[in-house]
Amino acid sequence: MTTALRRLAGAPSRAFLGAYVPARTASWPERSRLFVVGDESGWSIDDDAKRLRATARRLGYELAPSAWARFARVQAVFLHDHFSALRPRWLDTSHRLGLSYFHGRPGTPGHPEFDAALDRLRRNASRVDRIQVTHDEMHELMVSAGVAEENIFRIPIGVELERFPLGDAQARGDARAHMALPTTAFVVGSFQKDGIGWGEGLEPKVVKGPDVLVATLKQVRQRIPELVVLLTGPARGYVAGALERLGIPYRHRLLGSHDELAAAYHALDVYLVTSRQEGGPKATFEATAAGAPLVTTRVGQAQELLADGREALLADVDDVDALSAAVQRLYEDATLAARIRTNGRAKAELFSEERLDERWAALLGGFVEHGKA
Repeated sequence: MTTALRRLAGAPSRAFLGAYVPARTASWPERSRLFVVGDESGWSIDDDAKRLRATARRLGYELAPSAWARFARVQAVFLHDHFSALRPRWLDTSHRLGLSYFHGRPGTPGHPEFDAALDRLRRNASRVDRIQVTHDEMHELMVSAGVAEENIFRIPIGVELERFPLGDAQARGDARAHMALPTTAFVVGSFQKDGIGWGEGLEPKVVKGPDVLVATLKQVRQRIPELVVLLTGPARGYVAGALERLGIPYRHRLLGSHDELAAAYHALDVYLVTSRQEGGPKATFEATAAGAPLVTTRVGQAQELLADGREALLADVDDVDALSAAVQRLYEDATLAARIRTNGRAKAELFSEERLDERWAALLGGFVEHGKA
């Protein structure tokens, strides 16, 4: 369902909730319930919200339905989408407000929304009660915007290990058969949304580096003739069209479940990230947990948590030569690929969702009151 259709479908329910929720929640003690709000896209932000809800339940906090948040009063709301969180619909509520600020360097060409969001944060720094960041750059940016140090929490994007089991030869064969990938192909994966909007994605989202991805794959194809590219996710039209023009074989699969996402990682020889900015990327620990050797630019938490040559291969942003050389190294050196696979899984296990509970407990403590079991 498109965003517009969701809004139309939600209009009657908003009217109902506007009447029902205030009466239903009037007896709640102030700040006793946690609302975790996604973006209703069914994609990455909604997944973040789902995982935080699970964390909060493990920690004993009382959750309330996210759809009620706008109609309740004086509770605690956390949003992983800082662009939405820093708008009047949330800033003007009576709730305590928490948000994730994953990326958004000011002055980024083609992304004026980064500057606008940071400006809103500067003007409302005292209004924000909790901010999750995943790496140094965003921590420093939040401080520069006037957010109090004690309200900033460094919490990486972790991984649900049960959803991303380590793949073996059988899993690899099954995944390739399911996705119609040749057994003998060298499969490079890219699963992130890198087109603007939720349609075909013909206009590239430059911050995700789809142009760098295409340039890297062009070089890789010259060195690895049996290359096949596996794409998943929405809005991949820019990359898909470029690969067609270059004659690079690819498959684009829209996956129906997270089980399929794990299988997609199992099908890979390399997972490739070419982003210019990231909070994670989320694939930092999804790929490494599933056993897909990771090649990534030095962005987000990946550059701080993964050791180059041990748990992944890292390259500078926009360095097509280094990215393609890293992929080729994994193609040529089975020992290196096996080492990165083993070490990457071990590192992912250190950042399982449950192991991050203590960090989330520190953020939620004093943000939500009374409702903790």
